[in-house]
Amino acid sequence: MAGIEKYNLKNYSLTEIIGLAERLGKKAFTGRQLYKWIFRHGLDNFEEMTDLSKEFRTKLDEQCRIGKLNLVEEAAAADDAAKSLWQTHDELFIESVVIPDADRLTLCISSQVGCPLGCSFCATGKLGFKRNLSSGEIYDQYLLTKLGLSNNARITNIVFMGMGEPLLNYANVLKACAILTDQLGAGLSAKKITISTVGLVESIYRLADDSPKLNLAISLHSAIEEKRIELIPIAKKYPLQDLKEAAIYYAEKADDRITFEYLLIKGINDSLGDAKALADYVRGIPCKINLIVFNPVAGLPFERPEPNAVETFQEYLLPRTPAVTIRKSKGDNIAAACGQLAGIRIKS
Repeated sequence: MAGIEKYNLKNYSLTEIIGLAERLGKKAFTGRQLYKWIFRHGLDNFEEMTDLSKEFRTKLDEQCRIGKLNLVEEAAAADDAAKSLWQTHDELFIESVVIPDADRLTLCISSQVGCPLGCSFCATGKLGFKRNLSSGEIYDQYLLTKLGLSNNARITNIVFMGMGEPLLNYANVLKACAILTDQLGAGLSAKKITISTVGLVESIYRLADDSPKLNLAISLHSAIEEKRIELIPIAKKYPLQDLKEAAIYYAEKADDRITFEYLLIKGINDSLGDAKALADYVRGIPCKINLIVFNPVAGLPFERPEPNAVETFQEYLLPRTPAVTIRKSKGDNIAAACGQLAGIRIKS
């Protein structure tokens, strides 16, 4: 079938792969076998799928392919975080980060090449927007990372906090999450997957109705309208009151707390007045707050807050809000920390 574009099965759902198998004269069981080879075992060569018939494998090879990201480089940080730079089929670059902790191994993955939102503190936003990632490109960040780990290591958590705004790539993100939670795929619990958004209100409602078992994290960064718009320009479209109502709706549908992420930037949003506004804002929302200390980004005019300012901010919140933690950013010396991903080679 030279000259004919082959179907990329890495972008197929289980239902779509079963449908393909049936069109090729096989039963649903064979489709599930094929799906498991691709998404559980990570095979990209039909000949290695030994429990499929030779005839079926030949048909698959004629009509289909299994796409794969290309690992360009890996960089390890002093704190054991590790960043991977991936190249897509059209020679674009994205990044993912493995973040080890005492009882978990978290993978931070990207959902877009670049980002269209232009948040003022974020390196990815400076790149502009190239395109959405396919579901297969999203899932591949997990699959290829997993296959590259040592035998006793296991990815326990997934966070969509890499490059891009996940809810602007809604369909592909949800399709990837379906594979991540499928027992024939990654087999992760939905409660081990967190979708992070700057607060696209209509998509938060949609996610609450479609998949409330996923964890939701909202990048708030200020509970003062004018400041938030300066940091997150799209916030002009989504007033804080509308966002609060959406957050409450999600928490009720999920029967669980949501997370507010708050990036502390020196002299911008780290005062006691900012802390008071935050405490007032989250009242009535089942939530926890993750405080994140700003990680320097070349070319941006922002600085880390002083340690005592961070401590004072947390101490003000603690008796007034249900749960407040300071997230320890990892990988900042290899530009792998929150807000630093830019799809750029580390090594010369």
